[in-house]
Amino acid sequence: MLKAKILLVEDTKAQAKMTIEFLEKNGYEVVWAQDGASAMKAAKTQNVDVILLDLVLPDINGNEVCRWLKLSQDTKAIPIIMLTVKGTTDDKVKGLEAGADDYLPKPYSEVELNARIYSCLRTKALQDELRQKNRQLEDMLMRVETLAVMDPLTNLFNRRRFEAILEKEFGRTMRYESPLSCLMIDIDHFKKINDTFGHRAGDSVLREMGKIILDSIRDVDTAARWGGEEFIVLIPETPKEKALKPANRIMESVVNAQFPELRGTRITVSIGIAGAPDPAIDSDDKLIHAADLALYEAKHKGRNRVETA
Repeated sequence: MLKAKILLVEDTKAQAKMTIEFLEKNGYEVVWAQDGASAMKAAKTQNVDVILLDLVLPDINGNEVCRWLKLSQDTKAIPIIMLTVKGTTDDKVKGLEAGADDYLPKPYSEVELNARIYSCLRTKALQDELRQKNRQLEDMLMRVETLAVMDPLTNLFNRRRFEAILEKEFGRTMRYESPLSCLMIDIDHFKKINDTFGHRAGDSVLREMGKIILDSIRDVDTAARWGGEEFIVLIPETPKEKALKPANRIMESVVNAQFPELRGTRITVSIGIAGAPDPAIDSDDKLIHAADLALYEAKHKGRNRVETA
């Protein structure tokens, strides 16, 4: 704490000189500002730990400077000790209402000043520690939330998250009759890949598939790992005829992709497409079922193709 940097805002040179000498003697680094404007600039740029702020300044009232510093995101956490010859209760209340953390009337005892600075530094250290722990907690919660909705292998949404999005999008389709398409994607002969090259190579293929799918769709579309080697994509505001374009893009990208773990072996995918509104599809489950049937048809017709329900 004795290495702390203190911003002294004092327009009287003689008083400033005495205070600076005392503070430096006690191991503090001191930044001196002679007016309110300079104080606000220094507080934002000098990374100070405590501000000793005179109430009477040549340009801006100390209470206004204090209020501005406490409203700024960059400086609101810096403790402020008001210093002034105006020591009435009303003056103290105004300073505290402006956001000051402490109030010390002039002339002040150097011992008391040091004690109050130390108290502010101790409080600031505890607050900084609490903020750091809060940030760590927020980061941890964010990671937990991410794990709850993401497939860790492919970095796509997991099935649970996809179903929640599908329910919302399908409801909007039913309400406004806006088009909605669903792609069901399956890697052809994936078991053979695992049996021949091992599960590590299979995982690598799944990861690359996630990247290919994301690169082939829009930001407003939703991609997820449905399970095993199956993937699913939801394409809002798009009829199934127009969903052929991203489906073919995915299929062609997979055919042209290089998989080093497969030592030159190429892979393919089969894709089924279903869309709503459709008289035969009155639920989100039926939309997925229709896309799944179209996928089965693509498999039945020889794989490495797209079929529409």
